Amino acid sequence: MTLDSYLEFVDHVRRLTGIDLRQYKRPQMERRLAHLRDRRGFPDFASYAAALSRDAKLLQELVDRITIQVSEFFRNPERWADLQHRLQALPPDGPLRAWSAGCAHGEEPYSLSILCAELGLEADIWATDLDGDALNIAMGGVYPERALVNVSQGRRVRYFEPVSGGWRVAPHVRRAVRFERHNLLADPYPRDLHLIVCRNLLIYLTDAAKQKIILGFSRALRPGGLLFVGSTEQLVGIDARDFRLVAPFMYEKTGAS
Repeated sequence: MTLDSYLEFVDHVRRLTGIDLRQYKRPQMERRLAHLRDRRGFPDFASYAAALSRDAKLLQELVDRITIQVSEFFRNPERWADLQHRLQALPPDGPLRAWSAGCAHGEEPYSLSILCAELGLEADIWATDLDGDALNIAMGGVYPERALVNVSQGRRVRYFEPVSGGWRVAPHVRRAVRFERHNLLADPYPRDLHLIVCRNLLIYLTDAAKQKIILGFSRALRPGGLLFVGSTEQLVGIDARDFRLVAPFMYEKTGAS
């Protein structure tokens, strides 16, 4: 794909969907788009773009497939142990207000709900993603065995129900989580949060896009609030002056704004 054809295609997608693929690192996104084009049998991006304008289902497939959907419960368990320790220190001033941004199939917001249940914390967890199909899976709450590789037997008994082909998240865990479609690069952010979980998403974005999101996260968190990022992510190369590192891949908001 030439630079011009790539940029023309992503600009066309932006006009159709409002999603700006220029904000994603080009090599990964270009491979993903080429795979979708080839799988549908289009000879070039011009014909693929024209078809997207005519076919709403094809356009929705594109939106759902360009997002990143790889996760599991308690991914990197030692980091979740760090988070549990930090949550214990939060002042008891009402429910924990948390946002799981880029929640994929829901493993991370449900993991957070389980932590809160273990700590006796009331929680209000907003879980968002751009991918509508992923959100449907999350709301269904049923997962294959491989998604529970880091879930102990004790947690399985307390927080899951065995079903055909996998495990269903228990109702009392699901009640603390509400799912909604949201575009991190275009939609409004909430306010007065204790915690934001955004793991293994920032690595796919350009520095400019990351800067925009981190600024939004800073405004969304209350002073002393926590930002929990992925094990391959750090707030480097961007302006993160409102945050200080308090544990590996965990930042605390220090600014007052």
